[in-house]
Amino acid sequence: MTYSSTERTSLLSVALASIESGLQTGRALEPDVDGYPPALIETRASFVTLNLNHTLRGCIGSLEPCTSLVRSVAENAYAAAFRDPRFPALTLPELAGLTIHLSVLGPLQEVACDSEADLLGQMQPGIDGWVIQDGQFRGTFLPSVWESLPDERLFLEHLKMKAGLGADYWSDTIAVWRYSTESFSAAVQDIEKDTAVGK
Repeated sequence: MTYSSTERTSLLSVALASIESGLQTGRALEPDVDGYPPALIETRASFVTLNLNHTLRGCIGSLEPCTSLVRSVAENAYAAAFRDPRFPALTLPELAGLTIHLSVLGPLQEVACDSEADLLGQMQPGIDGWVIQDGQFRGTFLPSVWESLPDERLFLEHLKMKAGLGADYWSDTIAVWRYSTESFSAAVQDIEKDTAVGK
């Protein structure tokens, strides 16, 4: 899973165009997949993270692949800008200051662990994203979260809290997955317009 600079530019252009579509029409961009190379129309899961002045401004994504990568990016970019419940909808004056960060997810790999200590021993800071689930409670952290939570125990505690569980919670029914990502980003003013967008 390695995308060329041209493919990365295309995906960033799709994300930006979808946010602009949301500002102009209230709807996400619906890219025509015929305008893209095969690697970008594979069914893949993605996350889109928006930062404004180095501060989180929205982050939405999917863990399971359910549509083509270009459409996944378009939908998640729109949702990160306008549907993240933690933030008000993005406004036009904010657009120029955004940095768009894309993460394309590899497949989820279930991790067998019989205790919290066992799980902590399998975590490699800075490498993988993680998903934790127990019943209806589920949460994920992208690999980039390691930058702010570099300690395995703190990372896991915060991941459990994100899932709606207590920081010290553990159960024999907890399920855990790891995944890799290919991530790249650009400031809005540096994103080149892709002629394929919106074809």
